[in-house]
Amino acid sequence: MNLCQFPASYVIGFYKITFVTKLAGKFRYGQGYYDFDEGSLMFTAPNQVVGHIDSYTDNEGLSLFIHPDFLQGYPLAAKIKQFGFFSYASNEALHISEQERTTMLAIYSIIREELNSRIDDFTHEMIIAQTELLLNYAKRFYNRQFLTRKVVNSDLVQQLEELLNAYFNKDKQVGDGVPTVQYLADKLNYTPNYLSDMLRSLTGLNAQQHIHQKLIERSKELLSTTHLTISEVAYQLGFEHPQSFSRLFKMKTKTSPAQFRSSFN
Repeated sequence: MNLCQFPASYVIGFYKITFVTKLAGKFRYGQGYYDFDEGSLMFTAPNQVVGHIDSYTDNEGLSLFIHPDFLQGYPLAAKIKQFGFFSYASNEALHISEQERTTMLAIYSIIREELNSRIDDFTHEMIIAQTELLLNYAKRFYNRQFLTRKVVNSDLVQQLEELLNAYFNKDKQVGDGVPTVQYLADKLNYTPNYLSDMLRSLTGLNAQQHIHQKLIERSKELLSTTHLTISEVAYQLGFEHPQSFSRLFKMKTKTSPAQFRSSFN
């Protein structure tokens, strides 16, 4: 862990948790910028490209590098892969309040003290414990960030709805398929994980669940108002195989497409 200045971009083989203590540039937030100028955390998993800031002049921070092998034998080795923010982009960094900043700095300080003190039988376990505590706080603070930015995100659900409506209303080409989370994320300028987590905080549903909800809504409309066969309905929605459509429909509605249609006759 050390003071550092950030290069433009690079790839590492470690988990990297960076606490920006001095930020000269601006971090993008979707189409805008974050409202915190300092006190930001960025998380990178092994083999990811560390993304860049708009400006690199005089940026400083603390970085904790954790090799995956260091976690082996501890539950955190599996748990760390469940923290979605390691897949967020730099423009989706965690921005923390002064009180949250104090909490994070205290954890960094404990880890630094453990690393700089005489190594004993408890050092490894203590660093693991503090790292897990840091990640749990980050999860809590990200949830707060989603909630406090509800005003910023207030039109996100509407934008998502418009995207899905446009997708299903267009003349689809062979191979277009069912809309994916990646497709929506690209259109909205977010990473898939960040989009899903943000939607979950706003609606209780992640991006994939929103797609499924729209698929079922659209399929019910086609089944009840057109004479398209079930296979034609499946193809129109983007399914390559009608069986996949029927399986999803039954899983979500507890009835088959044919049974649903017959209820209108």
